[in-house]
Amino acid sequence: MWIHNLNPTIVDLGPLEIRWYGLVYVLGFLLGAYWLSRAQKKGILEISKDDIWDLLFYLILGVIIGARLFMVFWNPEIYLYKPWNLLYIWQGGMSFHGGFVGIVMACWLYCRKKQLNFWTIADILSVPAMFALALGRIANFINGELVGRVWEGKWCVVFPDYGEACRHPNMIYSAIQRLAVFGWLWFLSARNQFAPGFIFWNLVLWEGVGRFMMDFFREDILHFGLSLGQWFSVVMVLIAWYVLWNRHREDWGKLFRKHETTNPPPGP
Repeated sequence: MWIHNLNPTIVDLGPLEIRWYGLVYVLGFLLGAYWLSRAQKKGILEISKDDIWDLLFYLILGVIIGARLFMVFWNPEIYLYKPWNLLYIWQGGMSFHGGFVGIVMACWLYCRKKQLNFWTIADILSVPAMFALALGRIANFINGELVGRVWEGKWCVVFPDYGEACRHPNMIYSAIQRLAVFGWLWFLSARNQFAPGFIFWNLVLWEGVGRFMMDFFREDILHFGLSLGQWFSVVMVLIAWYVLWNRHREDWGKLFRKHETTNPPPGP
């Protein structure tokens, strides 16, 4: 058993406060910029440096808007009846599924505007995005939020803000799960032989499966036996499976062809 006593704030200078969770967002977008720049230099992606930063601006807006709008599903009494509360970002509350929908829509709109290949960019960004999502769960643990269900196991954690009960450190479970998905996406990107969109839909599929499983350890309100996060994850899995089965069946076969050549991933 361990009593959670981590400080979510890195620097506190009165009106200026830097928190671990916010730092993860910054790091995630910087990683995205780096991956896109590497892909540009290797000729994988035809995009200018200015377009990269413009795209990141779209993605930032997409994440924030989507993540906040989806909070209506979790706290309708706060956001549905008082929608202006959606603007109070500093009060916390960011939905993963909403942020995911928002960033995908923002990327699609920018690619349509600049006539860029959306699927190629989505594949490139999937790898750093998954790594940032894993770090996000660690930040959730530092914040002592999204706590797990009560459990008296050897590595249970007491979160003082939620009482004296010992709980699953489900945020750490989720971080490990996301690092595993990150490793799989990295492996796929290293093969550099798949049709555009294959890596992205692998992210959707395996993150959906992982989130569905990890939420069994998380304390949450259940709707027909599952949490809202699990129901949204079921939608992710079904859509991803349908697309992969109908559009990328040949790409699965390429995973087992040893004679295919490989190239290094567009990352460090």
